[in-house]
Amino acid sequence: MNGPASILLIGCGALAREIIWAIEKNNWGHMELTCLPADLHNRPQHIPDAIRAKIRAAKATGKYSDIFAVYGDCGTGGLLDKVLEEEGVARIGGAHCYEFYAGSTVFEAMAEEELGSLYLTDYLVRFFDRLIIKGLGLDRFPHLRVDYFGHYKRVVYLSQKADNGLLEQAKAAARRLDLEFVHRPTGIGGIEMFLKSFPVRASEEGSERVLQEA
Repeated sequence: MNGPASILLIGCGALAREIIWAIEKNNWGHMELTCLPADLHNRPQHIPDAIRAKIRAAKATGKYSDIFAVYGDCGTGGLLDKVLEEEGVARIGGAHCYEFYAGSTVFEAMAEEELGSLYLTDYLVRFFDRLIIKGLGLDRFPHLRVDYFGHYKRVVYLSQKADNGLLEQAKAAARRLDLEFVHRPTGIGGIEMFLKSFPVRASEEGSERVLQEA
């Protein structure tokens, strides 16, 4: 393959902004990003096959020196790891984005501190009404809040960027669910560390981005 080696990142659409932020911040022009729809988290059984299709399509182009998945297990019950092993693709460590944003040690400590925690990221705060209120039918059947969230004690907002607007939205989300509110700034944490581990020289030409289906 002519020119600098190229890496394809297959990520969740909910992480697209943060992955692009890391790429542009570090001038990693050898990296390209393609995303699966974020709403696959509502149908995690479809994630493994969707990622397999992305991997095989990318391999068929002969363009990439390597492919990595910026995806946690995300409720697939180990099926995603099985697909990635079969395809020879590594993924970021952690069961979900909350863990690799906060870091495994910090996340485990938060979970032990209060098992009844509902975690929100910048993406989930931004689309709280669409994904949680409307997605769970709470706009039509508000009494279901107790069924869905009665065992939770608090909302933990893991923020990636300092944004007062999102912070206020996160607080409003906690009030709407009648839960305590905790704010833990994380930055992009493990995502940047994962990408920095790749043994490929960064291009000086700026980042190439391929965003599909985010």
